[in-house]
Amino acid sequence: MNKKILIISQHFYPEIGSAGNRIKNIYQLLVKEGYEVSVITNDPAYPNKKIYEDRTFWNDPSIKDNAPNISRIQVTNRKYSRSITNRLFFYVEVALKQTLRIMKDKGHYDIVFVTSPPIFIAIVGFLAKVKFKSRFLLDIRDLWPESLKGVGVFNNTIIIKVFATIEKFLYKQADHIIVNSQGFVDYINNKASIPFDNISYIPNAAREDEINGNPQLTGGGKVIYTGNIGLAQNIDFFKQLAKKLSLHNIDLTIIGYGIKSKELKEFIFREKLKNVTLQSPLTRQECLEMISLHHIGIVSLNDKEVFDTVLPGKVVDYMTCKIPIVAAVSGYSKKVIEQNKVGLVSESRDVDEIVKHIQQLLNDSKKREEMSQNSEKSIRESFLWEKNIKRLNEIIERIN
Repeated sequence: MNKKILIISQHFYPEIGSAGNRIKNIYQLLVKEGYEVSVITNDPAYPNKKIYEDRTFWNDPSIKDNAPNISRIQVTNRKYSRSITNRLFFYVEVALKQTLRIMKDKGHYDIVFVTSPPIFIAIVGFLAKVKFKSRFLLDIRDLWPESLKGVGVFNNTIIIKVFATIEKFLYKQADHIIVNSQGFVDYINNKASIPFDNISYIPNAAREDEINGNPQLTGGGKVIYTGNIGLAQNIDFFKQLAKKLSLHNIDLTIIGYGIKSKELKEFIFREKLKNVTLQSPLTRQECLEMISLHHIGIVSLNDKEVFDTVLPGKVVDYMTCKIPIVAAVSGYSKKVIEQNKVGLVSESRDVDEIVKHIQQLLNDSKKREEMSQNSEKSIRESFLWEKNIKRLNEIIERIN
């Protein structure tokens, strides 16, 4: 009999962003491996629910709206607010409703696979483990509560300590932990004394059919940024970058969303920066096609220590599209970009240095082509879902 797996996630198809795409691919490929997979998630709400009224985002025929194995809960607080308190209420509402759904579930599951953050969803996964007497796979995409402290909007020491205690408890309760960044491995080992053998690295990745040929671009320089413009990114960095690129007649496309995106949009209009194109969120396929039409992809994270452990999904996306990366990052992201020779990094986040890197690459087509080839090689070796799902398959068979 095929093993039954329950995936619990706040994010799932058709949500944009790395989290939804990660869980969609894990779901699809586990089904392809022969498992019976069910999903408990919520109606798409990231970055806001209105986006998904456009049926263009519901573009994968293999995942049907009314599939009986995919259970979507409705939430009343649908906005990702700037207020961390409102956001926490949103997380709690999702977790409570997912817990109720699990309590009503009469089925049996061999494996409960839960992805976090938020940490509340990981708690739901633990409760599911107890109810179904299942093995518990914990997928960590970001460190809670460390990332809360990193964005600088939530510093209640008592609640942070409570979250840290819950975090340690969940690590210890998991039968195996999966991380999407190798930067998390030492942290989890130190935090909860989890053996390295019980932590596996499965990064965000591309599908084989997503690897795009980077066309021979003509005309002036074209630079792109895709993804969240929020508290983990430095909004002043983007403002300065847009102005300085304008001085050098370099076009900047931003496919952005998040709580700081409105502020950036207002700045661009106020400064009359004609070189900047603001694009509404796109489907993943459309976004990858848009990335491929640019010479360089931009990555930025603020300089808090917690962000030294992460690998933004856009790094993998730019590599998938085979365009060089110019990044204002440090830590693990810097290591990946430099070791794979797919871009240039400013660890100091200096905008002038970033612009210098962009100009250097725009003026060196041979170097760009070299980085393009390195990107495809790296994707095929380390960041391909069709290969990496085999690692997850091995983990499932081992813990079961």
